[in-house]
Formats: sequence, structure tokens, C-alpha cells
Amino acid sequence: MLNGFKEFIMRGNVIDLAVAFVIGVAFTAVVQAVVNGIFNPLIAAVFNADSLAGAMTVALPGGSTLSFGMVLAALITFVLTAAVVYFVFVMPLNKLKESQDRRRNAGIPAAAVVDPTTELDLLTEIRDLLAQNAAQRPKL
Repeated sequence: MLNGFKEFIMRGNVIDLAVAFVIGVAFTAVVQAVVNGIFNPLIAAVFNADSLAGAMTVALPGGSTLSFGMVLAALITFVLTAAVVYFVFVMPLNKLKESQDRRRNAGIPAAAVVDPTTELDLLTEIRDLLAQNAAQRPKL
């Protein structure tokens, strides 16, 4: 049971997902700082309110309120996040893929990746060189 859990944790996709989550949380803080520090005050000034959450409120009977400003702040955060994800991640990867497809269609091979040499390959080569040197030495 523990070996299965260890294999699950050591898979690349689990580690990649954890890294993506941590970066996403940090990125959310940056986007919220931009929204709260720049956009909220600007929009709140237009609506003459202290913050965007306090702007565009509608009082309802019974004392509760609808806060359209809070919804607008969430929409701005979403749009900014989506824009940064698109322009920083999606668009460059699409350009890279298009470039690779053009090269492939033009018959230009992609960068050839040489198979990595394993320890067994190196040891075999060393053995063969030692045997070759031993055969070339004059016998005493």
C-alpha cells in the first residue's frame, strides 16, 4: 500500500499539479492586488463610494442589499486572470506549436534529440577500450 502511494506521489503529473497550484495561488494574490489597488479605487471614484464592494448597492426591503460592485470586482479579477494566462502561457505555446508544425510540414526535422547514454553503455565502451588497449600492448 505504501509503495503504491509512493509511486503515485512520485509521478510527474502530481508534482506538476502541485507546482501549478502554488503558482496559481501566488498569481491570484497579484491579480487581487491590481484589482484592489488600481481598479477598485477608480471605479469607486466614478460611483462616489469608498470601495468597489460598496459601489452600486441596492437596498432591499428587510435590510439586505444587492452589491453589484462586488460582482463587478470579481468579474474584473476573472478577466485579468484569464488575460494574463492567455498572453503569458497559451499564446506563446500556440506560437511554438505552429512553428513546429510549419517546420514539420516543410520537411525540416525538429531538433534531433540524441538518445541519452546510459551507465551500461558507458561501462561497455570502457570495457571495449580497455580490451583494445590490452590487445595493442606488447607482451613482455
